[in-house]
Amino acid sequence: MTTSGPEAGPSMVLAERETERGLLVAACDRDVLGETYDNGDLEFTVNEEFYGGEVASPEAVRESLAAANVGNLVGEAVVDLAIDAGFVDEANVLDLEDTVHAQFVRL
Repeated sequence: MTTSGPEAGPSMVLAERETERGLLVAACDRDVLGETYDNGDLEFTVNEEFYGGEVASPEAVRESLAAANVGNLVGEAVVDLAIDAGFVDEANVLDLEDTVHAQFVRL
């Protein structure tokens, strides 16, 4: 699902791929794609190869995360969405330089 217009909410990028562990979902805020963050302990690049996909609405990202076995998330909006939907515990969110990162695995 593609966002259009301001009423569609934050712009997110969504990539899905099947793996031997099930559906892997990588999602990020559109503005962090291609950026590198460094919090002093860790340097993290939100690379197009892994996170690149389709521009998606928050609802499409939420639906994809609900089906995911593994989730990889970067950016304030997408991580907040995952926390609000119960996929990620706020205590497990990694603070990067100017953004946040979270992962989850559903067994």
